[in-house]
Amino acid sequence: MPFDVVAQQPKLLYLFQGIAAFAAVVCVILWALHRGPARRRGAALILLAPALLLLTAGLLLPALRTVALSFTGSGGEAWAGFDNYAWMLTDPRALVALRNTLAWAVLVPFAATSVGLLYAAAVARSRFRTFALSLLLMPMAVSFVGAGVVWKFVYAYRPAETGQIGLLNQLVVAFGGEPRQWLVDSPWNVLFLVVVMVWTQAGLAAVLLTGAIRAVPRELTEAARLDGASPRQIFRWITLPSIGPALLVVVLTQAIGTFKAFDVVKTMTGGQFDTGVIAHEMYDQAFRYGETGRGAALAVLLFVLVVPVVAVQARARRRTG
Repeated sequence: MPFDVVAQQPKLLYLFQGIAAFAAVVCVILWALHRGPARRRGAALILLAPALLLLTAGLLLPALRTVALSFTGSGGEAWAGFDNYAWMLTDPRALVALRNTLAWAVLVPFAATSVGLLYAAAVARSRFRTFALSLLLMPMAVSFVGAGVVWKFVYAYRPAETGQIGLLNQLVVAFGGEPRQWLVDSPWNVLFLVVVMVWTQAGLAAVLLTGAIRAVPRELTEAARLDGASPRQIFRWITLPSIGPALLVVVLTQAIGTFKAFDVVKTMTGGQFDTGVIAHEMYDQAFRYGETGRGAALAVLLFVLVVPVVAVQARARRRTG
């Protein structure tokens, strides 16, 4: 098909308009800065103005709109008061999503950080630590959707009389057991989904904690070793307290990520079999069932849960900095 120049003209015009607008904003900022001897506070305000404008338009206004929607009905017009919040705290499906989200927020940071810490302690002083860390970090290169597809094959189920294609069921059959539908049986299926998240996030924890362990002064560990401390005692009484701030940042970062868990659940179970989380339930209510008010209420709840964790993380980063 030949290239239709006429059809592309409006798009090209919009592109040039956007470039011109961006250039105009830059010119105005430079002109304001170089017009005369501006004070430091005024110059900072001028430089921050575009970012503040984008932050307001892209984050603050949508957040306020979401809060307003949470008090409306399914059409987003009729006033519903606190009905959506009452539904959220009484509906069995919503309560399951809340329970699962809290389970994810506890299990994923603990498991991923524990695996990363043990791995970091083992390879931190090794000559091959770069290669070893790259092996654990590789799952992070896979998207959550890709990780869900991979592990869905690992958990795949077929009747006992047929050949198994799932690695886990194949191992069970090889040892004389019966294959199971790992993603169907509640509540254990939530744990099998958590494993996928841990698989993708343990590498990041290992990399960050390896750097923290290597930053521990060698004089401390050597002095403890000369005093007769075992490697386990050195790790318990010297290494862990020294990397405490970094450990806290890693745990909180992992916790924030789990509150947004959506891709793994959507790919592997679609929220069925009592595996839904708040983010997935929010999507279903708003876009599948047309209940925009309920979806907005779930979004507000998610925001309320994340804010304290983000605040603690920011404080921990400030201390480590």
